[in-house]
Amino acid sequence: MSVEPAKQTYGFQTEVKQLLNLMIHSLYSKKEIFLRELISNASDAEDKLRFAALSDSSLKLPAEMAIYIDIDKAARTLTVHDTGIGMSREEAIEHLGTIAKSGTKEFLAALSQDQAKNSNMIGQFGVGFYSAFMVADKVTVKTRKANLPADQAICWESTGDGQYTVETITKERPGTEVILHLKADEDSFLDAWHLRSLVHQYSDHIAFPVMMKKASDDDAAPSEEYETVNSATALWAKPKNDITDSEYNEFYKHISHDFQDPLTWTHYKVEGNLEYTALFYIPAHPGFDLWERERKSGIKLYIQRVFIMDNAEVLPAYLRFVKGVLDSNDLPLNVSREILQNNATLEKIRSASTKKILNLLEKIAGDDKDQYTKVWTNFGQVLKEGVVEDANNKGEIAKLLRFASTHKDTAEQSESIEAYVSRMQADQKSIYYIIADSFAAAKNSPHLEIFRKKGIEVLLLSDKVDEWVMSHLQEFEGKLFVSANKADLSLSDAEKEADAETEVAEKELQPILEQMKKALGDKVKEIKFSHRLTDSPACIVSDSFGMSLHLQRMMAAAGQSVPASAPILEINPNHSLVKRLSTEQDEAKFTDWSILLFEQALLAEGTQLEDPAAFVKRMNRYLI
Repeated sequence: MSVEPAKQTYGFQTEVKQLLNLMIHSLYSKKEIFLRELISNASDAEDKLRFAALSDSSLKLPAEMAIYIDIDKAARTLTVHDTGIGMSREEAIEHLGTIAKSGTKEFLAALSQDQAKNSNMIGQFGVGFYSAFMVADKVTVKTRKANLPADQAICWESTGDGQYTVETITKERPGTEVILHLKADEDSFLDAWHLRSLVHQYSDHIAFPVMMKKASDDDAAPSEEYETVNSATALWAKPKNDITDSEYNEFYKHISHDFQDPLTWTHYKVEGNLEYTALFYIPAHPGFDLWERERKSGIKLYIQRVFIMDNAEVLPAYLRFVKGVLDSNDLPLNVSREILQNNATLEKIRSASTKKILNLLEKIAGDDKDQYTKVWTNFGQVLKEGVVEDANNKGEIAKLLRFASTHKDTAEQSESIEAYVSRMQADQKSIYYIIADSFAAAKNSPHLEIFRKKGIEVLLLSDKVDEWVMSHLQEFEGKLFVSANKADLSLSDAEKEADAETEVAEKELQPILEQMKKALGDKVKEIKFSHRLTDSPACIVSDSFGMSLHLQRMMAAAGQSVPASAPILEINPNHSLVKRLSTEQDEAKFTDWSILLFEQALLAEGTQLEDPAAFVKRMNRYLI
């Protein structure tokens, strides 16, 4: 069995090097945030020890679980130490030498773009520890895992120069000490009164006591007796009327490692058959890993105020942006993540909590449209997933959806389905929509020509999840959703105008349908006259029960096999190009024109041509 040498030198992960460079060489507006991050990490360590002791009788909790802050003016050091779970050698290397998070590169890019704002992002990716290097030119971490003997403690140390050392030491008590060797111009963090004010400002809500030595008349010789400098009360357990907005905001920042205030929150207590307290926040901006569907949730689970686990699956995946705390009296203290997955009590709590969040979002949408616009801009595409995943709440989620539409013809997704329904024409029975690769492609689709002529509103969808969502959102309050590019489109609320001129044109042009089918062969399933086109010569439509070209492209891009299916081509009998085609006597030219009309329709649909070069050559022949 190999034995680790007493002291080793390691290189930081590349992302950590970049982060340290930003910390050390950039100017930050709020350097004091390092203290809050270190206290927050210490609080997490205390929570984890208390939870681990529930299932491991060999772990002994200290007489008082607390976080201590010490100042040594002579040595110019500031120390934050806890009585928590501690770290082994391997954990120290993993947690302090790497950033094992998705989206790290995006985080670092955003962090370096605006130095005036980047301090607001420190901590969001579990990198709060490194903020210590903003005020320290050397950081020493002494830590001992709670279940390891005293002579297997670890000393981790770095000056932020790209390397760090790990050394085996002896440490009398389990827990972690973070010792900051302060830079020459950071004297304010050696001032006890200043540190107390920072604890009160940023960490008053921490559920464990934050201890500092008592103040004395002679600041040079402080008392050796410690006193608590925070309220040390679980904020969610306090009555709502006793909590200020500022305290709610600071607690959010503690649990989320976000440095912006949340957009809003809901705090409530349930009593009766189930008893639990919940405090849920809607963030003001999305996290960098929002689109990682496998990422863990932002809800901390407590049972009778005892921390059980981070990232509890209290809410469904489509509400993964919500942060907060849930404290239950009805779950066993020794519950595991596996047991939670099949726990009937938690399922009831999850169902009720989901409805609570959806009601909160609906209230925001009704009371403050500007605020809900922010919610939708940040989290709308994630909310859409709920239409597919949460059948029980599909109707409530549908009310929260927002779309661009032909009502405004702008890319702004501000139209609700309810607003669309309120504007429907008297005889209109369906809600029409179109899906394209971009807003511009949707807005300018030839499929909309008849709708615009009739003054019928169409929802313009261009998000990647829309095809998936609309396949599950068949109706809203009895009104069916109908795709504008389906072959069996029937404008019952604005019947087609088959006037005498159109009927004559169709009769005269009837022979070219067979000629075009012969020219195009198996490229198309069918060719027919269109009653949806007013300006364009042709368009592609999907079979009533077939897969749309947009969905086929999405599946192909995802590497999935796509069943072969030819589209339907509709031609406009009143368009001059189609009329010109009917007079073409040269069979080769007729074939060229037929293929050109088909390829133009494909391009308008957003489909990549199989042979773009052939299209260009064919087009050039008729441009001379």
